[in-house]
Amino acid sequence: HLVMADKVNELRFFYGNITREEAEDYLRQSGMSDGLYLLRQSRNYLGGFALSVAYSRQCYHYTIERELSGTYAIAGGKSHKTPSDVIDYHAQESDGLVCLLKKPCNRPRGMQPKVGPFEDLKEQLIKEYVQQTWNLRGAALEQAIISQRPQLEKMIATTAHEKMPWFHGCISREGSEPRLLQSPRINGKFLIRERDNNGSYALCLLHEGKVLHYRIDKDKTGKLSIPDGKKFDTLWQLVEHYSYKSDGLLRVLTEACPRPDFAAGSINIGPPRLPDHHPDTVYTIATNIYVECRIKNIRLRVISLLPSRGHAATAHQNTYEPSVARNKIKEAMPMDTSVYESPYADPEELKPKTVHLDRKQLYLEDGELGSGNFGKVMKGIYKMTKTEKPVAVKILKNDDNDPAVKEEMLREANVMQQLDNPYIVRMIGICDAENLMLVMELAELGPLNKYLQKHKHITVRNITELVHQVSMGMKYLEDNNFVHRDLAARNVLLVTQHYAKISDFGLSKALAAEENYYKAKTHGKWPVKWYAPECINFFKFSSKSDVWSFGVLMWEAYSYGQKPYKGMKGNEVLQMIERGDRMEAPAECPSEVYDIMRKCWTYKTDERPGFHAVEGRLRDYYYDISQ
Repeated sequence: HLVMADKVNELRFFYGNITREEAEDYLRQSGMSDGLYLLRQSRNYLGGFALSVAYSRQCYHYTIERELSGTYAIAGGKSHKTPSDVIDYHAQESDGLVCLLKKPCNRPRGMQPKVGPFEDLKEQLIKEYVQQTWNLRGAALEQAIISQRPQLEKMIATTAHEKMPWFHGCISREGSEPRLLQSPRINGKFLIRERDNNGSYALCLLHEGKVLHYRIDKDKTGKLSIPDGKKFDTLWQLVEHYSYKSDGLLRVLTEACPRPDFAAGSINIGPPRLPDHHPDTVYTIATNIYVECRIKNIRLRVISLLPSRGHAATAHQNTYEPSVARNKIKEAMPMDTSVYESPYADPEELKPKTVHLDRKQLYLEDGELGSGNFGKVMKGIYKMTKTEKPVAVKILKNDDNDPAVKEEMLREANVMQQLDNPYIVRMIGICDAENLMLVMELAELGPLNKYLQKHKHITVRNITELVHQVSMGMKYLEDNNFVHRDLAARNVLLVTQHYAKISDFGLSKALAAEENYYKAKTHGKWPVKWYAPECINFFKFSSKSDVWSFGVLMWEAYSYGQKPYKGMKGNEVLQMIERGDRMEAPAECPSEVYDIMRKCWTYKTDERPGFHAVEGRLRDYYYDISQ
C-alpha cells in the first residue's frame, strides 16, 4: 500500500521487508530489554505489518492486519487508523500483548527500510501492464498510473504469479513431473500448477530425485496455504516464504523450474545458486526471475489481464492459460474508453492544420445533450481519417449575429485547442457552417452534479476517485498557466461512473509566463458562490482562486449534487466568508476530505495550497481507502 508505506517508512523503528529471524537479531543487538519493539512489513498479508517485541529474553511476533474497512488491528484486538496508532495504543495498554511497548528499537544510522523484491518488481509490472494493455506512453501513461494505482496495484499483486517462470498454469500432476525431472536435477527445484478453477494450486518440489506434491488451498477469505501451514494473500508471498524457510516442507525452495514458454525468452531464469546448506539462502520472487545485466535488450514480458483495445488477450500455449476471465476488474477504468487518449494520438490520424473542420465530415444526431445561454449541445459523429468519433457539438445561438458572441466562442476554442490531458474535455475543432459549432469529445453521462443527484448509491470511494481526477486535470492547467474561472460540478462531465473530465472553458484565460493572476476588467455575470474573496473584491483570478472553486466543487460532489450555500444570495455568501465562516461538511463527507475543503477555502491567497498540494492530499486519501 503505497501511501501507508510512505508514512510508515518515516518511522525509525520500521525495518521494511525483513524476516522474523532478522527482526530477532536486531532486538538482540539492542539488548532485548522488556518492551523493546520494532515494526516490519508482513511477508504474508498484503498491506499488513508485523510487530516484534522482546520480553524475558524472548521474542514475540504479532501480525497487524489491514482490515477490509482500511483500519489496522492485531488479530482479536482494537481497530486503529494507522499502524502507528496500533503502536501508540499498545504503549498504554498491553491488551493481549505479552507486555507494554516501552522502547523502540530504531534502525542503525544510515539504514533505510528494506524494500521487498516485489515492491521493486511491481513498479515495472504496473508500467508494462498499462503500456501493453492500453498502448499509453509519456504523460498519459503517468496520469493513468497515478489515477488508477490502487486498482492496478491490487490487480498486479494478486495476478503477478501468472508472469512468474515457476507458475505453469493448469497442468496435471503427471504433466508436472517430467518438467522437474529434466536436467539439471537440483534439490529444491520447484513449480506451482493450477489444480482447478476454484483457486486451488499445487506446489511441486524436487527432493532426492522424487517429485513431492503439496496442495495449496484457498479459504473463504481468499488466503492461500499448504494444509496446516502459514496463510498468505498471494502465491508470490508463499514462494518467497518457503524460499528462505522450509516450515513444514521437506526442504526450502531453491530454483524455479521454468515454464516452457519462458525458456525461449531473453530472461535468464533462476537465481545464482548457493549450496543448499548456506544460511543466507534467501531465494525470493526477484531472484526467481533474476535477469543478468550483461544480456542486452531485456524486456520483462507481462501478459495482459484485460483485453487490449480492439482485440482479446490471448493465452500462451495450451499448457499455460492465465485466468483472464477470473481476474477481470469489475469497474471499467478510464483507459478503457476511447477518449482517454487524444483523438490524434495515432500518428496516422493527422491533426488539421487549422481548428476549422469540414462540415461534410460532421453528422449531427437527433436529441439534445444540454442547453444554456450560448445555445445547445447535440450529439454527433465526426468522420476522421481512419475512424469515426462520437462527439458533443456545442451549437452557438446567435440570432442577432452579434460578433461579440461569436468572438467569445472562438476564444473558448482557442483555449481548448491548447489543452491535452485525459481529465480535460478535448476540442476536436470548430465548424463554421449553418451555425458556429464547437466539436468536442463526448462525455455521455453528463454533468457530475446532475449524475450524483440521480445516483445516490455512488460510494464515497467512487466520488473521491472522480474528484481526484478533477484535481489532476486542474494540476495540469496550473502547470500550463491556465486559469479556468468557472470550475464547478456542473462543468465536470462524466464519461463513465469512474471517469471525469473538466469542461466549459468559456471564462478561461491563459496567463503569460510572468503573470501570477488575471485581472478582469468588468464584473460580468459571475458564479459568485464558487469564487474566492479576491475574485469578488479585487477581480483577481489565479490558479489559487481555482483551488477555492475546487473546494466548492468537492462540497457539491460529497453532498450528492446539492447547491452550495442553499437559499443564500451572493452578498450574503461574501459576508459569511468575510466573517470567517465556511459551509459545514456534507453528511456523507469524511473528515479527511472536509479538512482538504477547508484548506481550499483559506482566505489569504498566498496561504492557500496550490493544486499540486491538493492533488497529493486527495491521492493519499484515495489510495488509503482503496486498498
